[in-house]
Amino acid sequence: MFRSLRRALCAAAAALLLMLAGVGAQTVHADPADRAAAPGAGYWHTSGRQMLDAAGQPVRIAGINWFGFETANYTPHGLWARDYKSMIDQMKSLGYNTIRLPYSDDLFKSGTVPNSIDFSGGKNADLQGLGSLQIMDRIVAYAGQGGLKVVLDRHRPDAAGQSALWYTSAVPESTWIANLKALATRYRGNSTVIGIDLHNEPHDPACWGCGDTTRDWRLAAQRAGNAVLSVNPELLIFVEGVQTFNGVSGWWGGNLMGVAQYPVQLDVPNRVVYSAHDYATSVAQQSWFSDPTFPANMPGIWDKYWGYIFKQNIAPVWVGEFGTTLQSTIDQKWLAALVSYLRPTSTYGADSVSWTFWSWNPNSGDTGGILKDDWTTVDTVKDGYLASVKAPGFPGGGGDPGDPGDPGGGTAACTAAYSVSSDWGGGFNAEVKVTNSGTVALKSWKVTWTWPGAQKVTSMWNASYTQSGATVTASNADHNGALAVGGSASFGFGGAPGGGGAPAVSCTAT
Repeated sequence: MFRSLRRALCAAAAALLLMLAGVGAQTVHADPADRAAAPGAGYWHTSGRQMLDAAGQPVRIAGINWFGFETANYTPHGLWARDYKSMIDQMKSLGYNTIRLPYSDDLFKSGTVPNSIDFSGGKNADLQGLGSLQIMDRIVAYAGQGGLKVVLDRHRPDAAGQSALWYTSAVPESTWIANLKALATRYRGNSTVIGIDLHNEPHDPACWGCGDTTRDWRLAAQRAGNAVLSVNPELLIFVEGVQTFNGVSGWWGGNLMGVAQYPVQLDVPNRVVYSAHDYATSVAQQSWFSDPTFPANMPGIWDKYWGYIFKQNIAPVWVGEFGTTLQSTIDQKWLAALVSYLRPTSTYGADSVSWTFWSWNPNSGDTGGILKDDWTTVDTVKDGYLASVKAPGFPGGGGDPGDPGDPGGGTAACTAAYSVSSDWGGGFNAEVKVTNSGTVALKSWKVTWTWPGAQKVTSMWNASYTQSGATVTASNADHNGALAVGGSASFGFGGAPGGGGAPAVSCTAT
């Protein structure tokens, strides 16, 4: 809700930076043999509440939103600060397996020119002189090479702002559908792009099932979805909810109550994924936040609006956006409750609700991002909330990162770099970056260090650990053990007391 405010804040921040410089479903458990099979290859389809890859293996989207194409920059934000490849590498290292890329229909206009990209020092060199869609091509190609999937999100009809309906006077339905088909055709045969989110956050006066073709989002989604599948029948069609159904209102795009009575029916079977959005008080207040039973009331709220679709095995559910600044206690409890509701990967594997967090960008005015304002430092607290629902990555176009290695023999090796991100005396946060420095792909790694003082690990994310005396051994999580040659992964932790500095670290790889 109130997305126009968020996007205005995003655009203002960009300008400032430039100036400054279930039933019937099979339960799938995380099993080492399943991981070894590298699920996710090829195009995906649905079966009941699960998404399946080309080989029929269950898969889970555990990803991140990277916005900017939908703004007047006409390119993902942050390229004024960093190279796009380093950005994607960092997403992968943190365990995100999918990128949701918002865009506007302005990208298809001949006069659209991407801006706010830093080419100094060799950054973004291969983007120089390209149009917005060509930049999208490069991002999709590099993401796929690294084993990330991409969902394209028609976020706005133009860069000026959000629209309640899928069309405006300036961008009619015919243009919306033509551009959706153009993207589907552009990436036909490229299974990095697994699907398209047809329109972001339909809201009042949009309806679901009312039958008025000028307002009925469900009917519009069927028209657009069938148009997309007519040129690329392999894609998933992601359909968001509306704001109000039968007088019951919720978040923009977050109300999927109408699916029970009026499901989206497409000409190609097993292609619909329903998408909900859910937010906390940093975006807007809702009645359930002031309920005296909060946060115990939240699973019932989610069940009502969209969770029943998953629980009743109707179709897969993907929470395409959720986020918060985490500044209030209510928001912290909300995020912890939602992550639990999405079902931990270690317990349920891919038989879980999929998600893409909002957002990677720090310049989302009402949520902030996984990155801090320098566009490099990770908000390890926020990222840490998501650790239990992250999931293994997918085979990359540049080779399967889980491949056992060069049959002719090679060297498995890694290096680790330890850095303290904050220290307040009584405690500290630190990050360790692990890099494959050998000549073969790695299946796993562990890092060891010994503190000179009395420091103890208090919590760790994106790795597991043991501590004996002053010596700590951290081992990769399920989602970040496999590293291609030159690839990297990071994990973070909190410790106490502070003031210990950075010890020497050693890395062992297999």
